[in-house]
Amino acid sequence: MEPGRAQPEEQTWASPPMGPLPENPTATLEDLEKPGVDEEPQHVLLRYEDAYQYQNIFGPLVKLEADYDKKLKESQTQENITIRWDLGLNKKRIAYFSLPKTDSDMRLMQGDEICLRYKGDLAPPWKGIGHVIKVPDNYGDEIAIELRSSVGTPVEIPHNFQVDFVWKSTSFDRMQNALKTFAVDETSVSGYIYHKLLGHEVEDVLIKCQLPKRFTAQGLPDLNHSQVYAVKTVLQRPLSLIQGPPGTGKTVTSATIVYHLARQGTGPVLVCAPSNIAVDQLTEKIHQTGLKVVRLCAKSREAIDSPVSFLALHNQIRNMESMPELQKLQQLKDETGELSSSDEKRYRALRRSAERELLMVRLAECEILSNLMRNADVICCTCVGAGDPRLAKMQFRSILIDESTQATEPECMVSVVLGTKQLILVGDHCQLGPVVMCKKAAKAGLSQSLFERLVVLGIRPIRLQVQYRMHPALSAFPSNIFYEGSLQNGVTAADRVKKGFDFQWPQPDKPMFFYVTQGQEEIASSGTSYLNRTEAANVEKITTRLLKAGAKPDQIGIITPYEGQRSYLVQYMQFSGSLHTKLYQEVEIASVDAFQGREKDFIILSCVRANEHQGIGFLNDPRRLNVALTRARYGVIIVGNPKALSKQPLWNHLLNFYKEQKVLVEGPLNNLRESLMQFNKPRKLVNTINPGGRFMSTAMYDAREALIPGSVYDRSSNGNFRLLICWAVICRARSCSCSEGILTSQDRKQRSWMSGCHWELSQPSALNVL
Repeated sequence: MEPGRAQPEEQTWASPPMGPLPENPTATLEDLEKPGVDEEPQHVLLRYEDAYQYQNIFGPLVKLEADYDKKLKESQTQENITIRWDLGLNKKRIAYFSLPKTDSDMRLMQGDEICLRYKGDLAPPWKGIGHVIKVPDNYGDEIAIELRSSVGTPVEIPHNFQVDFVWKSTSFDRMQNALKTFAVDETSVSGYIYHKLLGHEVEDVLIKCQLPKRFTAQGLPDLNHSQVYAVKTVLQRPLSLIQGPPGTGKTVTSATIVYHLARQGTGPVLVCAPSNIAVDQLTEKIHQTGLKVVRLCAKSREAIDSPVSFLALHNQIRNMESMPELQKLQQLKDETGELSSSDEKRYRALRRSAERELLMVRLAECEILSNLMRNADVICCTCVGAGDPRLAKMQFRSILIDESTQATEPECMVSVVLGTKQLILVGDHCQLGPVVMCKKAAKAGLSQSLFERLVVLGIRPIRLQVQYRMHPALSAFPSNIFYEGSLQNGVTAADRVKKGFDFQWPQPDKPMFFYVTQGQEEIASSGTSYLNRTEAANVEKITTRLLKAGAKPDQIGIITPYEGQRSYLVQYMQFSGSLHTKLYQEVEIASVDAFQGREKDFIILSCVRANEHQGIGFLNDPRRLNVALTRARYGVIIVGNPKALSKQPLWNHLLNFYKEQKVLVEGPLNNLRESLMQFNKPRKLVNTINPGGRFMSTAMYDAREALIPGSVYDRSSNGNFRLLICWAVICRARSCSCSEGILTSQDRKQRSWMSGCHWELSQPSALNVL
């Protein structure tokens, strides 16, 4: 077999990557010749001729991701599962069970739908559908699902159950519908937004509005100068990007913008984010301003509690004081659900009479829902949730999408096509982007956010510049490397000294250190991840010292790039820690990615990788390092193997920085000494996927799309011109560093305003990313 054909053959045999079930276990070389095999989807573009071309490119990518997600979920069926039955406070049946670890990259989330089947002989065949209400955590690996119906549930039998993961196409259908709406419905967005999103050249316009005399919103903290500038600018523009580096008050700024938009009286403002956690955080802030807020959540999540549950639409309907009759009927509805397990005869009689009355409830709910939505100042939901049928007849003039850099472009479009005339995208393209499971779709550009593409098109993000999270010593490296040294500290070193905390840092004025660990990496039991036992032992010792020094368990976060290490740490800490198990259970242990948007007083980072030649895997992504270094308020401790890490240029910079600060240490924790380890002198960073900074020559974020031959924006085969785009023009960097980008000759004319840029014509083979 030719080397070039081995990989396609392997991919044809193995169905979803890392999944246990082969799609075509009898695949042969002849199968590679069949139409459709190994066909690459069309890459995303920087600009689109029209919305039909846009739909024709993104539609197939969404389908690829949907197909992959479906195969992944359907391949996860588990048999011979043992169930522990319980009854919830709402009298609904709850099933607890654990799943064996599999070689899968699927992650279970609250609200996911699961089907339980009884496969034994002790009772008739049974099937029950439920939603996940608990996922594995530090307290145990059990999963809990709440069943929709308790009728016929074999609660006396614990064994011989099968678990199926129910795949739903809802999210992907809504993305496809949004792409279609964008193409065919002229009222879906304003003309200006339409052309801007497609990358067309249009004259900038300002929105005529009455600017507030005071920009700080009631109930929220006073704004700093960069936040005031952001709010003031956004209110006057139909399309704005706000970049919120870690700890810069992005949520407060977003809530303030929404407050002022809502007070303009142009109808409800739609606020979205890709995750429910992000939506809830912003909803909570907006509610503090006194606005009337409705939190719209999926039906499958109505049973899941959150800090803003009282604002959820279904709860506001339930608690309408003006409709006592509805409350009475709702109470009856709840009772009929409870009686099924206690009084079957009475249940049947009640159900017959209740069914007629519940029809009245439904009619009343629809009427109240319509009133609530129309009278709300703000409606908050996930990006995909914006495709909920309950919003179908509504139009929103102003839409704000928080954490937009973590959403795919079609995901953002679900909310955008609801009549947008003013669009605000908030995020940080220097932190982790969208999660796309299908590698083929990701490679074609689905993993790039709308925010990023607009940045590459030359729309300048408004950057928030004052960080209030980190001790100044902790913010120095991220600021210099990722944000051109532009981050100012809104907290002093004195603000970040914890009272009653007695921990000996190697340098008292710098609450950080890199603990040199010479452990070995190994493949985890799942077969698809890594762990490092030596690092885990050191992490436990450091955690124990922090606890003994006065830190509370919930103030400590342990993060690692690998699920194998996370899982091992959870077990190791509880069984090998010298303190009470409950203390370690309350210490949050999570992946770096799961910690994005979060913070803790103290962060311990376990790097895991320790090899001579195989690279550092996930740690190679600069955005992941940025997230890891910027979660802590009071102190950061990195546990890793410097010899392995220093081979990567960015980590080489970090290790040299820690050595210069005299916080690269080794030896016993009670007698740390400065490490004598030497590293190569840091080179100018040339990592092409780095989001940019004063040391970056390829400074345009995710510049692979614009810089690398054969990438999604490479038009070199057509002999197109290449443009050296000065990063200072686009990102307002303080020091100029140029990046080589690819634009057509037509682009050259259209971009003549970039007066500081240089043109050169080069052959495809001559393109080098310097």
